[in-house]
Amino acid sequence: MSDFKGARKTNIPELPRIGDRVSFIYIEHAKINRQDSAITFADSKGIVRFPAAMIGVLLLGPGTDITHRAIELIGDTGTSIVWVGERGVRHYAHGRSLARSTRFLERQAKLVSNTRTRLEVARLMYQMRFPKENVSKLTMQQLRGREGARIRKVYRHYSKLYDVPWSGREYNPDDFEASDPINQALSASNVALYGVVHSIVVALGMSPGLGFVHTGHDLSFVYDVADLYKAELTIPISFEITSTIDDGDDISRFARLKVRDAMVDGKMMKRIVKDLQALLDIPDDERLYIDTINLWDDKDHLVDYGVNYSIGEL
Repeated sequence: MSDFKGARKTNIPELPRIGDRVSFIYIEHAKINRQDSAITFADSKGIVRFPAAMIGVLLLGPGTDITHRAIELIGDTGTSIVWVGERGVRHYAHGRSLARSTRFLERQAKLVSNTRTRLEVARLMYQMRFPKENVSKLTMQQLRGREGARIRKVYRHYSKLYDVPWSGREYNPDDFEASDPINQALSASNVALYGVVHSIVVALGMSPGLGFVHTGHDLSFVYDVADLYKAELTIPISFEITSTIDDGDDISRFARLKVRDAMVDGKMMKRIVKDLQALLDIPDDERLYIDTINLWDDKDHLVDYGVNYSIGEL
């Protein structure tokens, strides 16, 4: 008699299509284990069981503890796993991507390695910023100039709205404290946004370094994508925080938490996934349409989805 316990390893053809999976599940302050073919998430409220093959991307936040048996099952079922900060505002490490082929990466590499298609994607990125304008004929220099003018206008708007003095974007990457409070807030909130974008990029199997506007950095594509959302997310957050904090407050912490809170409902993550696939012109039948389920600690409630509450089994 075999001593093997649990389900046998699933063959690739038996795994659900990416589009059939619950795509992003974020976990924090929980013990993650395996029970047969299910991943279990346990906290002080009880245990939640979830079929491993239905998880697309598992985001592990602070306070998570995962067993070797759980990782074994996650690997067998083709689930992507990313270690992140709160709500993904830091990217620490990742395992295999959600994509079981290299088609997203190949598409990205093909577009970025050709001058004409690279310019087309870059223009599309700027078009997302200027939805009412036609930028299809503008050069990169013209696009950068127009974007610079737009961002300066955004800065002035929120400076006036929140009564925060603004003299320009100035910061030293090697000396965070050398900047004034608003620039510190902008730096911290932008880094938080980069973490979220980075996690999504690698989860989809794309390269964070193959940028279309930015180049020469291992996060060039992350910076490209994050720039699409700064004017509506990190810039207003930074000015709002700066207008309310007291001297001596940890402005970087407030900024990270505010960006984290903006990600709680999952809408921004869905939008980033959708925009990434639109930018790379991924065909409809290959696109990933995500849903987001969150499991939180005692500060929040568990989402009622496939839940088996087994109080006392911890």
